[in-house]
Amino acid sequence: MSNLEKAAIALDESRIKRLMLDQVDFDAYMNGRDNDCHESVKPASHFEDELNSYFDPNNEASGDSMPWSKTDDLIKFRHSELSIWNGINGHGKSAVLGQIIMGFMRQRRCCIASLEMKPVITLARMVKQSLGGKYPTPEYVNQFLVRAENKLWLYDQQGTVAADRIIQVIYYAAEKLLCEHFVIDSLMKCGLGEDDYNGQKRFVDRLCAAAKDTECHIHLVTHARKGDSEMEMPNKMSVKGTGAITDQADNVLTVWRNKKKELLIAEGKATEENKDAPDTMIICDKQRNGEWEGRIALWYDIQSMRYRENLR
Repeated sequence: MSNLEKAAIALDESRIKRLMLDQVDFDAYMNGRDNDCHESVKPASHFEDELNSYFDPNNEASGDSMPWSKTDDLIKFRHSELSIWNGINGHGKSAVLGQIIMGFMRQRRCCIASLEMKPVITLARMVKQSLGGKYPTPEYVNQFLVRAENKLWLYDQQGTVAADRIIQVIYYAAEKLLCEHFVIDSLMKCGLGEDDYNGQKRFVDRLCAAAKDTECHIHLVTHARKGDSEMEMPNKMSVKGTGAITDQADNVLTVWRNKKKELLIAEGKATEENKDAPDTMIICDKQRNGEWEGRIALWYDIQSMRYRENLR
C-alpha cells in the first residue's frame, strides 16, 4: 500500500470520528448555551407513543373540528397553533368564527376578544346561530348562557388595545381560566400601524410563542387588501400587512361571501344554477400540520346568521 493510499484511509477515519455524535464537542457550537443540549437529540423510536397518537383520530392531540361534518377529515385546529382568518370587510369572518367557536365550546373553554364590537353583539349572533332563528325567547337566552357557563369568556374592551395587553389577556385566559381557544378580532385593533411591518411581525411571533407556551389555539382575524372587486376570491397573498403574518401562522383561512350571487338574485337575473351556488366559501391556503388545502362551501341563513354545510 502506497503512502498516498495510507494517508487517504487515515483521512477517512478522521472524518468518521468527527461525524460521530458522541465525539462532537457541542460546547464549541453552542457558544456558552445550555451544555445539556445533547439531551434534545433523540432516536426516532423515542417518539413512538406520540406518533401513534398523531394517527389516532380519537386522540385530543389530533385537534378540534369545525361544526360541519364534511370538514372533519379536512382540517383540524390543534393545541399550540396560530390560525389566521382573513377576508374582505363585511364578508362574514366574525360570524363564521363565532359559529365555529360554539362548536368548540362543547368540549373546550374559549375566550373571544372582539375589539370591533360589544360582547352583547357577539353573543346575540351566537344565540341566533344556536337557535337557528332570529328571535330567541328570554328562556332560550338563559339556556344558552347556562350552557356557556365555564365554557365561554369575552374580553370587554372595544377600540384599539395595546399588543402587550392582548398578550397578557391570552396568558390569563389560558392559565387562569383554562381556555384552549382564543380569538382576536382583529389585528387592526392591536395598536399596530398598517405599515408597521416589523411591529406586525414581532406581534405575530409573540402570538406563536404564547400559543406554544400555553398550548392554546389562537385565532387572529385579519383584513384583506383592497382588490379590483370584492367578487374576486382572495387568498393568503391578500392579507393586509407584512408577509410574515402568514409565514409564521400554522393555518391560513379566508372567508369569502358570494356577492355575485346576491347581486344576480337582487336584480332578478339569477338562474337555478346561480341560486344553488354556495353563499360563502372558507378557503384553506395553508395547514402546516395537516395535509389538506382547498375550499369549503357553505350556505347562509340570513335570519339565524347560521352557516349550513349543505344547500338543503
